[in-house]
Order: sequence, then structure tokens, then C-alpha cells
Amino acid sequence: MVTRTVLLILLGIMLTACGAAKEIDVTADWSAERLYRNAKRNLENEDYLTAIEQYETLESRYPFGKFATQAQLDVAYAYYKYDEPEAAVVAIERFIKLNPRHKAVDYAYYLRGLVNFERGGSILDVVHERDLSDYDKTQLQTAFNDFQLLLRKYPNSKYARDARQRLVFLRNEIARADLKIAQYYLSREAWVAAANRAKTILQFYPGTTAIKPALEIQLQAYQQLGLDKLVADTQRIIDLNSNL
Repeated sequence: MVTRTVLLILLGIMLTACGAAKEIDVTADWSAERLYRNAKRNLENEDYLTAIEQYETLESRYPFGKFATQAQLDVAYAYYKYDEPEAAVVAIERFIKLNPRHKAVDYAYYLRGLVNFERGGSILDVVHERDLSDYDKTQLQTAFNDFQLLLRKYPNSKYARDARQRLVFLRNEIARADLKIAQYYLSREAWVAAANRAKTILQFYPGTTAIKPALEIQLQAYQQLGLDKLVADTQRIIDLNSNL
């Protein structure tokens, strides 16, 4: 019985030792530069989780210096690629707050726009063309505001051209989101709500692809409400636009 007890104790000690060995941090004596280069290599190899862990380890061990600063930004990109948008935005906003005059701060604003632009995407987007107007309108507006802020603060940024193109696209998508709501109201014979939603599109999103269908919804709603003067005015606008 004593021998069996001793064996169990020895086995327990061995298992504990093995567990401790597995928990040994191989990066314990790495310099800031080595941690950064390994994290960057993992990021390039699309091993995003390891990259995130190493960037965060770097900043906790070496909170000052160029490698820690760059890690603050790179970890945001790693979170973005790892499909963790909330963590990415938190990291981006922290970088901007800590480094407001950094040479890459325009990229941070641009990256925040990208994160919000692609928030909610999935593997299905690869199979089916993504219709952003089906997404939460506030999400589209957030991305729009991000790119707009980048252009206001850094109009000459190398990311400005892409940001402008995305703004045009997002503006059309936001208008289309409102258009779908107007169409829903129309299908439910909620004529006043349909007319008001169409009016919002005409007022705030001129020049978008949603203008013509919004006018048609407005016309139909006014007809159902018996608002003859507004019917005539809307029809005149439709006719004028059809001649352009």
C-alpha cells in the first residue's frame, strides 16, 4: 500500500512538471525587435492569432519605443484580418489617442473605415455578391463618417483616393437602404411613411442611384393620398429627369 502511494505521488510530480514545461514561454528572453519581427512574420503568414499574442506581449514587456508603437497599429490590423472588428476598432482608437502626430495616423483612420466597411462580412460574401444596403444603416453611416473624417483631416493622404471611392459607394448604399424601407412602407400601404422616406432620399442623397425609384414611390404615395398638387409636382420632376 505504501509503495502504491509513493508511486502515485511520483506520478503526480511528473505530471505537474510536464505541465509546467508546456507553459514555459519561449519568448521570455526575446528582445523587442525579435518579438516584433516574429509577430510581423506571423501576420504575413496569416497566423493572426499568434501575431496578436506576440504584438500584445511586446507592448506589455517593452511599452516604450518604436517597436511598441508600431505594434499598437499592427495588432489592430491583425484583429481586423482575424475578423474581430470590435477589438480592431479599440486598438485603432487607442493608437490614435496615444500617437496623434504619428506619421501613420492617417492609415489608422483609414483602417478604422475599412473595419467598419467590412463589419459583418462572412465567407458567404465570397459566394454571393454582397449587398451592403441589407446591412444595418448605422453601420454603413459609421464607415462613411470614418472615411469622411480621414479626408477632412488628411486630404492629401495616399489613402484619400480609395476613401473617396468608398464614400461614393457607401452613399449609394445608404440611399438604397432607405429606399428598401420606403418600398416596405409602400407594400404595407403606409402611404405617408413611404412618401416621407422617399423625401429623405431626395433631400439627403441627390445624385445617387436611388433617386429615380424614390420619386416613383413618392408619386404613388401622393396619388393614394389624393394630394393632386404634389402628384403634379413630382410627375414634373420625373419628366424633367427622364429627359436628362
